[in-house]
Amino acid sequence: MSEVNPEVFLLATGVLLVVSLVVSRLGGRLGIPGLLLFLGVGMLAGTDGLGIEFGDYQLAQTLGTVALCFILFQGGLGTDWGHTKPVIRKGVSLATIGVLVTAGVMAAFTHFAFHWEWLPAWLLGAIVSSTDASAVFSVLKERALGLKGQIAPLLEFESGGNDPMAVFLTLGILELIAHPGAGILSIVPLFLEEMVLGAVMGGVLGYLALRALNRFQLQFEGLHSVLSLALALIVFNATAVVGGSGFLAIYIAGVIIGNAEFIHKRTILSFHDGIAWIMQVVMFLTLGLLVNPHELWPTAGLSLACALVLVLVARPLSVHIALLLSNMPFNQRNMVAWTGLRGAVPIVLATFPLVAKVPQAHELFNIVFFIVLTSVLLQGTTLVRVAHWLGVRAELPTQTEYPISYTPTGHSRNAMVEVEVMPGSLGAGQRIMDLNLPPDALVVLVNRGGKFLIPKGPTELQAGDNVLVLSGPEDLERIQMRLSRPAQAASGR
Repeated sequence: MSEVNPEVFLLATGVLLVVSLVVSRLGGRLGIPGLLLFLGVGMLAGTDGLGIEFGDYQLAQTLGTVALCFILFQGGLGTDWGHTKPVIRKGVSLATIGVLVTAGVMAAFTHFAFHWEWLPAWLLGAIVSSTDASAVFSVLKERALGLKGQIAPLLEFESGGNDPMAVFLTLGILELIAHPGAGILSIVPLFLEEMVLGAVMGGVLGYLALRALNRFQLQFEGLHSVLSLALALIVFNATAVVGGSGFLAIYIAGVIIGNAEFIHKRTILSFHDGIAWIMQVVMFLTLGLLVNPHELWPTAGLSLACALVLVLVARPLSVHIALLLSNMPFNQRNMVAWTGLRGAVPIVLATFPLVAKVPQAHELFNIVFFIVLTSVLLQGTTLVRVAHWLGVRAELPTQTEYPISYTPTGHSRNAMVEVEVMPGSLGAGQRIMDLNLPPDALVVLVNRGGKFLIPKGPTELQAGDNVLVLSGPEDLERIQMRLSRPAQAASGR
């Protein structure tokens, strides 16, 4: 990339970011996934479009790795362990067996149908073997699509857990290409080492990071977000330095931290949500700039065939094999199969062969890019229709935006919870002062038909009110008994 004026570079960056956000907003109304549009903006701004030249694959790989670090950390922070725990076995099976089956099917197809050598064929299969957390959940959020049963937590866990497996397979096959005499069994010890160290380091460093967030008293609130960012970098890179999977470690650390209480939790979670979005946009723009559309056409036939086999054969087969022993309903398994979107992760992995100067690397990169475009366009635009057809669509719970927030201190077990006053409950028609609520519980706000009331002792609650209560977990059941359950059951306690 030729040298440019720093002011011009920063101006172009700002303009591209704004254009991407505006275009993604318009795309959401048209049913086009925003991630696809981010890639499109990058491609239009590239050599074949506005003429911005960018061909630094090493820089793109570095940016992609850093971006994936923070995206996986945010994914861990947002994982509700209570919802995820029941699907842990299914998720691990999808993240391991599912990835291997996908890679194997793609390798067999390119070997037999297009006469590729086995190692390059396996390399392509490994690169496109994992789903993309940012692609899956950004599309689900854009569509406001709720899913029945265990589909959503399973997708969440799988998309966070299968990236380390895909990264390992890609690097392992590159090692075999670089050392043709080495057998495939030579990478098995490396796999075990990376996964075990990644899991152990993620657990230990995640716990230590949580302790640090609660113990460090910094002068300004914003510095706690900086501390969390630094801790995430330490977890990822310390694990990589000792030979473990940093991607697995950072996800596990995020789960540990996100499911605990710590100082300034709301601020830190909002900060990392913003960081993850910035990383997604920058990553997709950068990867779009790498591609010259005219270079995609020579491999369009091969790329389209690979994309269709991945979406229609490899992904469904891998899901059904990985979940063969589970009791998950058939229609829900089919929805999991169709929601296996590919995104930035395969494109980032496709830069590894380019940096390693592997033969066919450019062709491989263009094929992977085409596969991602096809996956996001085909699967991303049809998720709502397929969910309705399979009978797995569910209404998302309405989220009330209260004009008040509560930030845990890390030294208290109190939490702000919303409780609905149900018809026939002890709370319906009663004054707050007459409810005999626990002395440590505080009714903070009452939401009545979208209007917020400041509660006082004589305030009379009505059926349908949503009451915001500050209490400890030991008092929550007692509060729910009085406000949400029939009066006979509540009075019997």
